[in-house]
Amino acid sequence: MTSNARLLFLAPTILLATSANAQDWPHWRGPYYNGSAKASNLPVEFTRKKHVAWETTLPGPGASTPIVVGDRIFLTAADTGRDRLVAICLNRKNGKILWMKDAGSGYGGESGSRTGGRRASYASPSATTDGETVVFFFGNGDLVGYDLDGKRLWQRNVQQDYGKFAFNWTFAASPTIWQGKVFLPVLQRDQPIGRSRGRRGGNEERQAAPAKIESFILAADPKTGKTLYKHVRPSPARMESLESYTTAIPWDAQGRKELLLVGGDVLTGHDPENGKELWRWGTWNEGHRQRAWRLVPTVVVGDKVALVCAPKGAPVYSVHLGADGKVDQEAGLAWQSERRSPLSSDVPTPAFDGHHFYVVNDNRGSVSKVNPKTGEVLWTTSLSRDFRWRASPTVADGKVFLMNHNGEVVIIDAAGGKALHHAFMGDEDDDQVRSSVVVAHQNLFIRTNASLFCISQ
Repeated sequence: MTSNARLLFLAPTILLATSANAQDWPHWRGPYYNGSAKASNLPVEFTRKKHVAWETTLPGPGASTPIVVGDRIFLTAADTGRDRLVAICLNRKNGKILWMKDAGSGYGGESGSRTGGRRASYASPSATTDGETVVFFFGNGDLVGYDLDGKRLWQRNVQQDYGKFAFNWTFAASPTIWQGKVFLPVLQRDQPIGRSRGRRGGNEERQAAPAKIESFILAADPKTGKTLYKHVRPSPARMESLESYTTAIPWDAQGRKELLLVGGDVLTGHDPENGKELWRWGTWNEGHRQRAWRLVPTVVVGDKVALVCAPKGAPVYSVHLGADGKVDQEAGLAWQSERRSPLSSDVPTPAFDGHHFYVVNDNRGSVSKVNPKTGEVLWTTSLSRDFRWRASPTVADGKVFLMNHNGEVVIIDAAGGKALHHAFMGDEDDDQVRSSVVVAHQNLFIRTNASLFCISQ
C-alpha cells in the first residue's frame, strides 16, 4: 500500500430514504440506492389482467424507471409522434396522469433528433426527488426541475453549458439528489467523436476553448438549477474506456459522507460538499490496454464493500470502503470473481438486500446470489435467452424481480433461486424494455414501452 493510502474500515450506517416515507422509491435504485425495498406480501402470480390495479398508456417509450413519492409517480417518455421529450406525473392510486410537460429544450443532441440517438431514446435516465423538487435529466443534456405539482422551477442544458458530450452511445446517467444537491456525473472520452459529438460549443468553451474534453461531476442546487461546483475527474483510461453511463451513489459511514462513482477504469469516492476526490481504486483494465471497455453498471454498496462490474464478460470486483488517497490494488480488493464464471454483468447494476448481492449476467442469461464477504456464489438461476436481460434487478419481500427487453417479468425466490412466476407484460413485438421493476407502497410498478402497470394484491 502506498504511504498515503490508508483503509479506515468504517462501519457503514444504513442509508435512509431521501423522502420522509421509506415506502417511496425516490431514486433510480430505490430508497437505499441499492435496488432493494422494504415490503411484504407482494403479489407473485399476476398477468396483464390479473392483480392489475390500473394500467396507463404512455405517450411513448423510455428506459427510465418510475420514481414514487407519496401519491405521485414520475417518469419520462420520448413522444416520437411529436418529436418531444416529456416529463410525466401520475396519481399512484389510480394511474391518472396529473400533468405532462414538454421538458426538452429542443436541443438536438448527437443526431439532431429531439427524442433519441442511434440505439436508445433520450428518455433513458430516471428522475430523482427529495420530496419537494423532482429533477429530470435527458440524454440530450436537458436538466429540468419541477415542484411536485408540475410548476417548472428551472431548466438548463448541460451540453450547451459545458460542451457537447463525447460518448459513442446515448448518454444515460441518472441524477441523484443528496445532501441538498443534485449530482450528475459526466464521464466521457477526451476527444470528439465524428464530426460533432464532443466538439467545442458550450458557453465556457466559446470563451476558454479547452485543449481537451474533460470528465466531471456536476453539483447543482435542486431549487434553482444553478451550478454549485463542477469537479473535474481525471482518468488513465483511453478512448471508449473513458466513457461511463453510471450514476453517482451516496455512502454514509458514521458521519463520513461520500459520493461513489465508477468509470474510466477506476472507482472513486468524493466529498459531496465540493467534489474533491477522497480516494480511488483500480483498475480492472490492466495497463489500460482495452480501449472499448465503456462501463454501464453502477457501483452498489453492501456489507462494507463496493461491488464493481467490469464490462463485457470480465469479473466483478469487491472493494473495501473507507479509503484515503490512492489505494493499492491488492490491499483495496476484498475479492473478485473468477474469469468465465457466471458472476459478471455488462449492463445491469446488481442489487443488495442487506445480506446478499444479486448479479444479473446479461451475456449468459442468468442471475446469481452472492455472499458479500467472500464472493461465494450461493445459487445461479438460468433465464430465457430469447431477449436480453438488461434491466437492473429489484429485491424485496424475499424475492428478486427481473424484466427482459420483451417485457417478460420473472420472480425468483431469493432464498433458493427457484423461479416462482413468469409474466409477459409487454406487447408481442416489444424490444428494448429496460426499466427496473419498482416496489413502493406494497405494490409493483412495471413500465413497458407502451404502458405503466400497477400490480396489487
